[in-house]
Amino acid sequence: MPELSPALYRAGHGEPLVLIHGFTATWRCWLPVLGLLVPRFEVIAPTLHGHDGGPVPPGGPAHSLTRAADHLESLLDSYGVGTAHLAGNSMGGALALELAKRGRARSVVAISPGGGWAEDDAREVERIIRLFKRTQRSARMTERHHERLLGRPGFRRIGMRDIMARGNLVPAEEAVLLTRSSTRCSVVDDVFVTMRNGAGRVVDLDQVKAPTLVAWGEKDRLLPIDRHAERFRTEVPGGQFRVLRGLGHTPMWDDPAQIAELIADFASAASAAGNGQAASVTAGSAGSAG
Repeated sequence: MPELSPALYRAGHGEPLVLIHGFTATWRCWLPVLGLLVPRFEVIAPTLHGHDGGPVPPGGPAHSLTRAADHLESLLDSYGVGTAHLAGNSMGGALALELAKRGRARSVVAISPGGGWAEDDAREVERIIRLFKRTQRSARMTERHHERLLGRPGFRRIGMRDIMARGNLVPAEEAVLLTRSSTRCSVVDDVFVTMRNGAGRVVDLDQVKAPTLVAWGEKDRLLPIDRHAERFRTEVPGGQFRVLRGLGHTPMWDDPAQIAELIADFASAASAAGNGQAASVTAGSAGSAG
């Protein structure tokens, strides 16, 4: 049976596909692509620990990206999911890569993954933190006016320009939920600490153990491609890289059909390649036995 709650969306049949949202978001950021993915996969989209509607972090908040990955693994375990195709956006992309290093991924699509800034680039870290703080401050100050302001497509496009190129395409009610959820994330300060002390960076990308596609919005203002993509483009073994022309940091509303196709086709190709290798090994073994 399909499951729908603030903590989890789960529906469909087939190979498991886990969708991992970004920092301060919820599973609802994947809403535009769900209907396109459910016919092909069992789609599992959790709200992460410490985010609006998600579980409380066990033993307190996460103090590193690896600890946040521990929390996500515990969720997958509770769902009875061993390995799965993983698709993540922003922080979710970083977590997908962390799980791939642990052997939990059948394939990875990382969309503008976080944690790729240079180790000594404190200035870039502070720019990102300032942007999040500004966005949250604005959301809190205007909360009683959200329905009126976000009811205007032009306002949505301008107000969401840091995360989407086409924010006007987000329905007004979803824009309100997205904005309010960003202010109800309980791990914001903790994540800022990990960004500043280096524990929020993705490291050891050469240990990723799954077919991986990194895709980056050409118009990503939060994590600009020229400052954040290079390590992911060059350090993941056998990884593919694609630029999403005209799209922003969180492109699921910008172009749902393109993003759903990107995820589904890559996961399906990875499965087909894996099954082909298994069949080849089986055939070889049978031949040797003869």
